[in-house]
Amino acid sequence: MKFLKNTIWFLWKIWFYLIILVVILVLSPFLIISLSTDKFYRFFFFLARIWAYAVFYGTGFRKSIVTKQHFDRNKSYMLTANHTSMMDIMLMLILVKNPFVFVGKKELAKLPIFGYFYKRACILVDRSSSVSRQKTMIAAAQKLASGLSVCIFPEGGVPNDESIVLDDFKDGAFRLAIDFGIPVVPITFIGLKKMFPFRFFAGHPGNVFIYQHPFVETKGLTQRDKPELKDQVRELILQPLLKHEKNNHS
Repeated sequence: MKFLKNTIWFLWKIWFYLIILVVILVLSPFLIISLSTDKFYRFFFFLARIWAYAVFYGTGFRKSIVTKQHFDRNKSYMLTANHTSMMDIMLMLILVKNPFVFVGKKELAKLPIFGYFYKRACILVDRSSSVSRQKTMIAAAQKLASGLSVCIFPEGGVPNDESIVLDDFKDGAFRLAIDFGIPVVPITFIGLKKMFPFRFFAGHPGNVFIYQHPFVETKGLTQRDKPELKDQVRELILQPLLKHEKNNHS
């Protein structure tokens, strides 16, 4: 039985990576053109959303939006969510139509084919380097100044301990949101920790529940308000996770 399960998991994960690569290869001529200049980034973002739809639904997932907020197409936002899975990236692209840039770990740039486009489209950060983190904040500020939104998973990565419901938040997303006076968008993804963890031989297709919480405004705030803002956003994201954990153990 264990051998059969491992075989199914193996084939499913291989299928996931195959979809990623095939869609990228099919779109690659347009992706290369769209990344040739910052002026074409919105076209690249459109292509990235096509890729995200193909990967998310092609791997057998569905989504249910429990609470939804309206985005102003002419505004920039700081997008934040809990981070437990690679599928979080696809979900964020599906949910948010406003063009945005991910801040992501530099290790993904080493992946074949995907990494080529990833490092040209995202802001890379080496979380172990304070210099890299500082450069990342500068690059993110430039993107916000150009009218784009930015997505930062404020836990700073996926916790190795899967028993952690929601890790502590880093400051970067909230410092930038205050500097630019843009709303923070708290989003909770429920289910992906078990359905699509980073462990290879684990997971299953299923329905992801999504909470798009009310935007948290930052106009008039100063950096002294950052700890309170960070705690407020974390609490919004955390509550549905705790409720889900409680229902699963009741």
